Amino acid sequence: MIRSVQRSGALLFALMLTGCVVKQQTPAPVEPTQPTTPVQPEPQPEPQPVPPPQNVPQPPKLKTINWSASVSPLVANMVQSAGVNPGSVLLVDRLKNSTNGALQTEKATSAIQSALANNGKFTLVSDDQLNQARQTLGLSPEDSLNSRSKAIGLARIVNAQYVLYSNAKGEVKSPTLQMQLMLVQTGEIIWSGNGATQP
Repeated sequence: MIRSVQRSGALLFALMLTGCVVKQQTPAPVEPTQPTTPVQPEPQPEPQPVPPPQNVPQPPKLKTINWSASVSPLVANMVQSAGVNPGSVLLVDRLKNSTNGALQTEKATSAIQSALANNGKFTLVSDDQLNQARQTLGLSPEDSLNSRSKAIGLARIVNAQYVLYSNAKGEVKSPTLQMQLMLVQTGEIIWSGNGATQP
């Protein structure tokens, strides 16, 4: 009996020792790690298709007209007309644009003045005189007369005997010029002429 108890004790002791050894040999449990979510690469923007180059609309081109060639025949005809006293003072009104587009009216007016420069019959009202007369009437320098009453008022201030009206009418690409020579004192149109513009 004692031997069996001793054996049991020895066995138990041996088991305990074995258990200790086993315990020491057992690796510490590995704590479960959180699964790491893979870092998603940032989505790259898809390349946008390059739009084809767009044509920038060009501003409308002013029609080029040879004003000198266009007004010279009319001016020559007017100067030769009867009823004009040599040495008379003439006020040249700005060309009125009655076409369906934009015209270089300043160039046209300058061409008329140039054509009349050495005509032998008229003395032209200078730009300075005209600007002073405009100020007297309270008109701005850019004010195109285009009104017979304004033109006659200006002509009287500068002591002009005649006013020359010029008007471009019709299609802007090929307008027709109309000119009228008016007697300031009576308002009578003593000459008129029409002609096609020259490109």
